[in-house]
Amino acid sequence: MDWPFFLELAINGALSGLMYSLVALGIVLIYKSSSVPNLAQGALAMFGAYVVLALFETLKMPIWAALPLGMLVMFGIGMGIERVALRRLAGRPLIMILMMTLALDIFVRAAALVAWGGTNRPLPLPISSDPLFIGPVLINRSYVAGGAVAVGLFGFFLLFFRTRMGIVLRAISDDYTASWSVGISVERGVALSWAMSAVVATLAGALWGSIQGVDQSLSLLLLMGITVAVLGGLDSIGGTIVAGLLLGMFQGVASGYLDSLVGGGSRELVVAATLVLTILIRPHGLFGREDIQRI
Repeated sequence: MDWPFFLELAINGALSGLMYSLVALGIVLIYKSSSVPNLAQGALAMFGAYVVLALFETLKMPIWAALPLGMLVMFGIGMGIERVALRRLAGRPLIMILMMTLALDIFVRAAALVAWGGTNRPLPLPISSDPLFIGPVLINRSYVAGGAVAVGLFGFFLLFFRTRMGIVLRAISDDYTASWSVGISVERGVALSWAMSAVVATLAGALWGSIQGVDQSLSLLLLMGITVAVLGGLDSIGGTIVAGLLLGMFQGVASGYLDSLVGGGSRELVVAATLVLTILIRPHGLFGREDIQRI
């Protein structure tokens, strides 16, 4: 076996998996605080990248200022989404809320297409493009930067859910009615989770946009994010980062060896197979909470 080649595929795959975990983190944040699976996370990542790009290109802001301002704008958009589209569905069947998030995905992608068109546009984040070698192994610097950001955010949110506000969000997720009965503002809690999710989506979209450019294809990150979230456990932040590492590593190695044999497409096959097998074998994920209901 060509060990340098194998290590290069595994390390770069694991780092890209950490970046997938950023998309999954947004899904987990909403599910952990409101028990709602968010199917619009990929579209939010794409839209957030477009917002940052618009601030950079149209308003001529330096990228170091455009990125945090774009995150602030998306924070407000996340709050608005909950207020306008989701608050009226509180207490309704889960399928109605799920369909609303799917409708949001379609709407956000269409709005971005109307506003910015479908042309791929570069997003120049200040990440060096010089090759990084560890011995004979070539590492993508953009993946290293994205992985470092992901680890930092995961650490932050692990601590956040131990704070008073984080405990309140977890209580809302467990039982809306009980939370209302003890004076918790469920609406504000759910709005905050959507706002935080939109901020994380913006960061994920900008990082991926700096690698592959900003266009409609960024919305396809939803499939990667959902797979990582389901594999790690929809209510587990720590599980998300472990699942991202595992999926990215497996995907990178498999595509490196199989693409030349089957003509491409093995990356998507690995993701789809992982999602299907996880749901069939361990539906609550590697680290998710398994709720048992007595009937």
